Amino acid sequence: MTGGPAAAADADADAVRAANTSLYDAFETGDIDLMSAVWLDDASAGDVTCVHPGWAPVHGRGSVLRSWSMIMANTSYIQFVLTDVDVRICGDVAVVTCGENMLTGLPETDGEPSPGLAGGRAVATNVFRRTSRGWRLWVHHASPVLAGQEPT
Repeated sequence: MTGGPAAAADADADAVRAANTSLYDAFETGDIDLMSAVWLDDASAGDVTCVHPGWAPVHGRGSVLRSWSMIMANTSYIQFVLTDVDVRICGDVAVVTCGENMLTGLPETDGEPSPGLAGGRAVATNVFRRTSRGWRLWVHHASPVLAGQEPT
């Protein structure tokens, strides 16, 4: 007999990891349609929350998507390498914690192209809810990690 509770749990964890990866794919490619597909969009879409590093919380699907549009429009290049990805599922809610290791283009100076790249690190908590169309992001909270600090 194949399947069973363990197989279902593994399938759920894989689906949550894929949904989590979609968040970063959307940001890297500047694809607002993909970003929109990542976020919760049912009757409780007004409950979504996003905390970008250094920002106050942004509440509501429309405001959250506008914040991502603004960030993506002002980001010439960004690439993520996710580390320490941990998925926890409890019923219809999943919590993903991970390290966001970023490489990003530096801003233009005096209209000249970017002089290079910069790196940074943040830790993120992404909370997903199971919907009839799969796992959708409910809360994203990213916080910068100071240089020299490592998770315990």
